[in-house]
Amino acid sequence: QVQLVESGGGLVQAGGSLRLSCAASGRAVSTYDIGWYRQAPGKEREFVASIDWSGNITYYTVSVKGRFAISRDNAKNTVYLQLNRLKPEDTAIYYCNAVVAGFAEYDYWGQGTQVTVST
Repeated sequence: QVQLVESGGGLVQAGGSLRLSCAASGRAVSTYDIGWYRQAPGKEREFVASIDWSGNITYYTVSVKGRFAISRDNAKNTVYLQLNRLKPEDTAIYYCNAVVAGFAEYDYWGQGTQVTVST
């Protein structure tokens, strides 16, 4: 079992920055791949970025590439998502997700953190 707690969300003006954190606890959390997803009002949850267990492989959705950066500190069991040059369309609840590739039963979600970008 893995527990995930997101933090760092808030209200920011367009062009500003935030750093989201996903603190993980439980067995062998450093072996999990971690993803960030977001869900805007009235929209489906969408993938934002992911990082593999080693921290060496990252993926980004096109709309955030070059603006957001994902990283992890396995010593602290924490994954970060740095959000730069924020746009109003980045407004959403941001969730982190922990998975083990190839094992569907290892799939955990946090409760989310709200990011609101004003014009």
